[in-house]
This record gives sequence, structure tokens and C-alpha cells, in this order.
Amino acid sequence: MSHSRPLLALAAAAVATAVTLGAAGSVTGSARSASITLQAAPAEQLPTSEQLKAALLTAAELGPDFTEIPSEASASPSDGASPVAGCDALRALLNRQDTGASPQNPHQEAEFDGPDGNPMVTESLTAEDSAKLTADFATVTDAFANCHSLTFTDGTGSAVTFQVTPITLGDRHDAPAVRLDGNLAGVVLNGYLGIERFGPTAMAYGFFQRDDDSSQLASVYYRAAVAKAEHTLGSTAGSTTAPAAAV
Repeated sequence: MSHSRPLLALAAAAVATAVTLGAAGSVTGSARSASITLQAAPAEQLPTSEQLKAALLTAAELGPDFTEIPSEASASPSDGASPVAGCDALRALLNRQDTGASPQNPHQEAEFDGPDGNPMVTESLTAEDSAKLTADFATVTDAFANCHSLTFTDGTGSAVTFQVTPITLGDRHDAPAVRLDGNLAGVVLNGYLGIERFGPTAMAYGFFQRDDDSSQLASVYYRAAVAKAEHTLGSTAGSTTAPAAAV
């Protein structure tokens, strides 16, 4: 039990890194040249970092027992090492260079703990050029579809293998999501990962819990995250165009 919380925190951080779209790409070689060429074209209107922050869930919206974890206090994979094994697609995403947020790739994220760190909820929003977002979204969707097990190892050497199963978390059946089930020293560990698109913005969602394998809360908070993003950003879940372009 003592290792389950840090391992869940590591899993949350690792998965958030893997499914953070846009800001996670490394621009090299021909891709860098393409990026330079695209800069000459009229820039697509993206939501600002402040707008993305306003579209994230808050601890108060999750419930009175939740607290937001400062980003500097969140667990993160060790430099140069991947804590994930057993899934080449997600591991490749984890190992991509993080170029950080910028006006061209605004990004915001939040992590919340329930009582005693159970459950954990993570959410991130990243905006980027629609064509690139389409490609990145397809990459993560493919990774979800082709991952059947994931093993996470934390800094203490504790490891747990999660079985990965596709699931529908919200109202849109085409929104990619998976369920993770594992066991650490007799403690049931359960997680849910989902991604959704709102025009030029992608949402990555994670829910992790111990001693429970019900998807009810994971689905409730996912639906709340989708509803708030739709309302705040003005785009319907699954939309591939920005609100201004859809008018």
C-alpha cells in the first residue's frame, strides 16, 4: 500500500507526458523546414494559455475533498529514462522531446488528489495548428489501439503491469479512451485515460484509483471536463475546426 500512491503518481505523470499533444513534438530535419515554411502562412487563431487554464477543471468542481497538486510537486519520469515498458507506441511518445508551451503551442495542465491521494485526476489542454493536431491525435489514437499492457516502474523499484482495454468514457463513442487494471502487492490499481478534441485544442484526461475498479467516477469527471472545455472554448467535442471557422 505504501508504494501505491507514488506509483500511481508516476503513472499519471508518465501518461500525461505521453498524451500531451502539440507541445511534445521535437522539430528536426525536414519537419523543421516544413515548420519554417508554414510560418509564412496566415496563423490560425488559437486559444490563449489563459483561456486554456480557464477551461480546465478545478478542485472545487471535483468536490470538497480534492486538492490541486502544484506542478513542481508532481511526480515526473527521471531525465533520460522512460518508466514505461511493454508498449512501444506509448514509450515512443514518452521519449519525444518536450519543447514546452509557447504562443504557437499554448498548454495548461492540472493534477488533483482526493483524500490520501485517492483518486487522482489529471487534465491537460494543448492547442496547435489544426493539421498538426490531426496528425498528433491520430498518433495517440493509434497508440491507444495497439497497447495491450503497460508496466510502470517507480524510483523505489516498485513495478506494476496494467492490462489495457478500450472503453467509452463519455457520450462520444469515437473519443479514444482506455481502461488500465493492475495489482501491486494485493492492492487493486485502476486507471482510465481519454483524449478529446475541441477544434484546434486537444484534451488529455487521466483518472487513477486504488482498491476500486468502478469506472463511474472516472466517467463523471471526464464528462465534466468535456462539458467545461466545450463551454469555455466554444467548440463541440470532436470538432476539427475553430469556433470562428465554423460560423
